Order: sequence, then C-alpha cells, then structure tokens
Amino acid sequence: MYQSKSPENAVKIIKSNDRVFVQMGAAAPQTLIKAMTARFEELRNVEVCHLHTEGIAPYANPDLRESFHVNSFFVGGNIRHTLAAGNGSYTPVFFSELPYLFKNRVLNIDVALIQVSPPDKHGYCSLGVTIGETLAAIDNAKHVIAQINPRMPRTHGAGIIHISELDSFVEVVDELPEHQLHAPSEIEQRIGDHIANMIEDESTLQMGVGNIPNAVLSRLHNHKNLGLHTEMFSDGVIDLILKDVINGNFKGINPGRALATFLMGSRRLYDYVDDNPFVEMREVDYVNDIHNIRQNPKMVAINSAIEVDATGQVCADSIGTKIYSGVGGQMDFIRGASLSKGGKAIIALPSTTNKGESKIVSFLKPGAGVVTTRAHVHYVVTEYGVADLYGKTIEQRAKALAEIAHPNFREQILKDYFDNKVS
Repeated sequence: MYQSKSPENAVKIIKSNDRVFVQMGAAAPQTLIKAMTARFEELRNVEVCHLHTEGIAPYANPDLRESFHVNSFFVGGNIRHTLAAGNGSYTPVFFSELPYLFKNRVLNIDVALIQVSPPDKHGYCSLGVTIGETLAAIDNAKHVIAQINPRMPRTHGAGIIHISELDSFVEVVDELPEHQLHAPSEIEQRIGDHIANMIEDESTLQMGVGNIPNAVLSRLHNHKNLGLHTEMFSDGVIDLILKDVINGNFKGINPGRALATFLMGSRRLYDYVDDNPFVEMREVDYVNDIHNIRQNPKMVAINSAIEVDATGQVCADSIGTKIYSGVGGQMDFIRGASLSKGGKAIIALPSTTNKGESKIVSFLKPGAGVVTTRAHVHYVVTEYGVADLYGKTIEQRAKALAEIAHPNFREQILKDYFDNKVS
C-alpha cells in the first residue's frame, strides 16, 4: 500500500518560492537534504527554515544564494557562514513558541523534510531523537517527506506518527550525526564543582550538551533521587540513570520519567533511548511550558551565556551584532526554575573567552541581544564562584559579579560601574 521513492523523486515536489522545513538536531534528514540541494540549478528562492541542525547543510552554501535562502530560528555552526555572507536570516523566537508560528500559520510550510524510525507492525513510526516543533510543522505542511531510517531509535512519548501521515518517504540507512563529549577543562571542572554543590537531593535538572553540563553531571554520582525535565540531554545522564541517581521519583510532572524534546549525543545514547519507556519525548510547547516546569520542586536550570553585564543582563545569542546561536529555551527554563518551590536558575560561563577577554563585562557589546533580562537572572556562576543576584540592587549586583570575574578585570568593572552608575 505504501511505496517508497528514490530521494530524487521524493524531493521533486519542492518548487521555486517554497518554504521547506527541516527537522532539527541529529534528526535532520541528510539524504533528503542532499537530494534537495542537488536541484539547485532548477530551483529559485526556496526558503529553508529550521532550528540548529547537526550534519551537513549544503543549501547554505553562499554560492547557491539564488536557489536557497536560510531562515534559522537558532543558528548552528553549519550555517553561520551563510548568515555572515548575507544569504541567511535569523528569526528570534522562544523555542516554546515556535510551534505556534506553525499552528497559527504565521509561517506556512510547503514541504516538511523529516526523519523517522521504521514503522511497527501497526504502521506507526517514531520521530526518534527530535520532536521539538516537528509535530506542528507536520500538521502545517502541505507535503511531508520522510526519511525512514533503521538507525533512528524508536522513542516513547508524543512523537509517534502513522505512515499514512507521510505524503512520501524514502528508505535509507544513515548514521545519525554524533556529538562526542570532551573532557572538561580545569576551569569547567571548577564551575561544575560550584554548581554541583548548589544541587540538592530530589532536585529536577535542566541542562544541555557541552563541557560544563558534563562537568556538573560527573559530580552528581553521590546525589539521590534526581529528576530530568530538560529540552535535551546527552550521554552524561546515562550512568546516573543506571545508578538510580536520576529516577524522577520526586518530580512534580511526569514523575518517574526523563522528559525531553530532543536528544543529541553518541551512538550509545541513541541505543540507550531506543524503546526505553523511562525516556519520554514530548513537544517543546509542553516540555518548555513554564507552567509545567515550575511544577517540579527544586527545579535547577543550568544555561550558558556569551557575556553578562554588571547589572545582570545576559547576552546568549549574539557577539555584538553577529548572531551566534539563538534565544532557544533559556528564558523558558530560567523563569520556570525561578518560580519552582526551592528552584535555582543558573547562568554558567567561564570568566574569560578563549582570547582572554572578560565575559563579565561593564557593558554589553553594541548590538548584543539580551536573552535573559536583569529582572529574571538569579545565579551567575564562573570558576571563581557564585553570584546570587536575586533581590539585589544594581550596585550590589555589580559588586557580586565583579567578585566572580577574572581578577584581571574586577577593578575595571567596578570603576566603569561607578563612573557610569545606573540610577
């Protein structure tokens, strides 16, 4: 009844001036992406929209600007070059609200390119490692093309769709892009120590991928009864789950389950979550809903920043005027954790950049975006300690932040503050 197509035939439905959605993260369908891009000579002004994707993004080649234009809701490393070349756009949006752009047809989708696991005996496929906004995109799209891949794990939760919901599909065996963890540096280990000491037993965690979250997780093996309610997680949580450190027993919502909306890591992670009912995958407008997040007592949200100014404003999406990443879900979890009973909202960052510049600054760079406002920020952590800004005056904040800045910059931060005192 259901017949697969070749990738080349499947993407023939895409025409000039279409808007094409690509599933995010490690679920980005590489074979379909290659087949679409191969049609560059006959396509014009195709808008390709997505959040961060792993793997290749050949449509982002600035030489193909007449054929494809990238509209990104979160800028990843594989497309930054095309934004810099003027062949890409960034649409700032809370990750939690992105499904509404599709559901309310603020952005209409002509074709959705997705990747799923093979259908079970009842014809149901899984969206695997990424749900996010994908279900809303599927409902909005005029035509859905799926890449059915046995290397995609079958995950539990909301991301189950019937093969009849696919307008066309191709069958491939593609390895999912992997995100390998690296050993944390001494600075990242010190940050991990500070944050681990702030986490109480029976807390629920939100953290992403990277060396600082990895450093924190490596220090939690003696904790008890932790939970996960997070946008995404990676390999670092697996051993904690196997040791029953993370069991979700004290979560306020979806207890006894690790809740996420996308996953990114090694093959070990993808194999671990395959048909694992402990891992529950839900849409981002559920996972990142502040009302849901705050129901978890002792909710701990750990997020990063590019720079933080002396008043507590957090820039997390740009370096000056250059977009580096996106708004994402930082504000969703900062607010949700802040409203949780006993919760902690944490911004964690090294005190300096790789070039030796201070990341605790007197003033944000001109054009820098404020993702988390000074009214929302609670804790800021560097390798030099923890600044608790909640309920503090502007002057108290400046002093607290100067104390956790690199020693080479502390005096200048305070001098700049008092010379240009916010009143």
